[in-house]
Parts: sequence; C-alpha cells; structure tokens
Amino acid sequence: MSAEARPQARPFDPSTITRPDPALMKYYVISLLLVPIALPIAIWPLMFKYKTLKYRFDDKGVSMSWGILFHREIYLTYRRIQDIHVSRNIIHRWLGLSAVAIQTAAGSSGAEMTIEGIRNPEALRDFLYAKMRGARGEHETSPDTPHEATAPAAGLAAPADDEALALLREIRDGLRSMRIAGRMQQQEHST
Repeated sequence: MSAEARPQARPFDPSTITRPDPALMKYYVISLLLVPIALPIAIWPLMFKYKTLKYRFDDKGVSMSWGILFHREIYLTYRRIQDIHVSRNIIHRWLGLSAVAIQTAAGSSGAEMTIEGIRNPEALRDFLYAKMRGARGEHETSPDTPHEATAPAAGLAAPADDEALALLREIRDGLRSMRIAGRMQQQEHST
C-alpha cells in the first residue's frame, strides 16, 4: 500500500473521553456473576458508579468523578503524575476494554486514579505521558533562553543550598575517613 493510500492517524483528542465505554457495565455484571453471592449486594454500587462516572481532561490535569449519595472527585495535575499503567484482565480483553492506572508520588501503594472502560488505552497513555513531560518542562530553560537569565547571580546562592552542600561535603568526608580506617584495619589483620 502506498504512503498516499494509507489512512492518516488522527491525533488523540482527550475530550472524546468523558464517560466509560458502555461495555464497562457488562464487565461489572460478568465479574459479579463469577461470585454469585455478591451479585445482589454489589450490583447497586457498581451500577451507580457506572451511571455517574465522568472524566474530564483540561490543560492542567485530569479529573474523575462519580457517586450519588457519596460523591467523589479526584483531580490530578499532569505535573504530579509519576507513572501510567494499562491493565487488561481476561474479561477486559474479551470486551475490548482496559483500565489506565495513574500513579503519583503520594505514597500509596496503589494507583491514585484508574480510568476504567477505555477502548484505546495506548493513545490515552501516550497523551498523558506527553502532557506529563510537558508539565515538568515548564520551569526548565528553553533552548532560546540564555543561561545567564536562569543562573543565580554570583555569590547569591540560597542559604538552603549552602546548608545542603555543607552537609553533603561532611558526609563525603566522613565516608572517606571510614574507608581509610577500614583499609588500615584490613592491613593490620593481614600482617
């Protein structure tokens, strides 16, 4: 197939993801059918979550909200995102769905936000990575910014930087003296 005849890939538009795919409700029901005793109890919270689950992507971050009686909303800025994982279990694969888990440095072992019911997770993951990298690069120097404009004036280093540098030098010197003392002890024991 020639390059002219190939269809052009459209750029990912996050505004197209505002709700989970309808197959997510099927996923919830199938998952509950595997544990029949939980079906009458757990179907209602999952149904309400599915009906109220909404996603929103803006210039600064992504938000997810759901709930009727207990409304929850999570907002993550792109700057806070540390890692993004795409997961699919066997039922997800059968229904063509996936979940995109977004982790931050919040200290929790699990994902801070999981975007469920996504049909094209790779495009969403790539979009989030691009936004994440762009958000981190906002305060870095651009190629056309002169280095002198961002460097601190000579002799005007911040006090915290001086303290940290002094502490690092003290640790370095302490490690060096411990290494020397260890070598001397090895030489004494070998003779």
